[in-house]
Amino acid sequence: MLIRLRFVTVVIALLILPDFLVAQESGFFQGKTVRIIVGLSAGGGFDVFSRAIARHMGRYIAGNPTFIVDNMPGAGGRLAANHLYKVARPDGLTIGNFVGGLLVGQVLGYQGIEFEGVKFEYIGVSMKDSPVCALTKASGITNYEQWRASKVPVKFGATGADDLLLYGIPKILHVALGLPVQVVPGYKGTSDIV
Repeated sequence: MLIRLRFVTVVIALLILPDFLVAQESGFFQGKTVRIIVGLSAGGGFDVFSRAIARHMGRYIAGNPTFIVDNMPGAGGRLAANHLYKVARPDGLTIGNFVGGLLVGQVLGYQGIEFEGVKFEYIGVSMKDSPVCALTKASGITNYEQWRASKVPVKFGATGADDLLLYGIPKILHVALGLPVQVVPGYKGTSDIV
């Protein structure tokens, strides 16, 4: 098994090595700027990850391009995703960072999606998402039993009514567990919600 894995790794390396060497030698990125378009407002998680990437990524690409971050909040990230698909040139100088749930939203027929997710080229993910639900002490809820017995719904902010993470998870908690929940959509990002 180990020998087979090593063989496959060597074959893959040999297949991509010529393209990698051409890109390294060509200096394509020399003197250029790579723009990271963030689909949510400044100060939130997507923005912070994008700025960390922008600060360091240029050192690892031949030609040491400059990276900049451009926030394009609105419609739960649709504005940025639609811009990437319809306006940005597919020249390797524009990267998008938006909520991955938009791709599921396309399949589910969400309004305002003007892209075809399968036509995007994916280069990676800044974090593995493991959603959790946490309440502050100010909510007055300190355990599950209190929440379930609450006469007042706990409010959650979301970017839109079809935001799979910020809107969908609280709704699932309501439907599946009977927890009193009110989701307030319309925020431009997590920093605004906080």
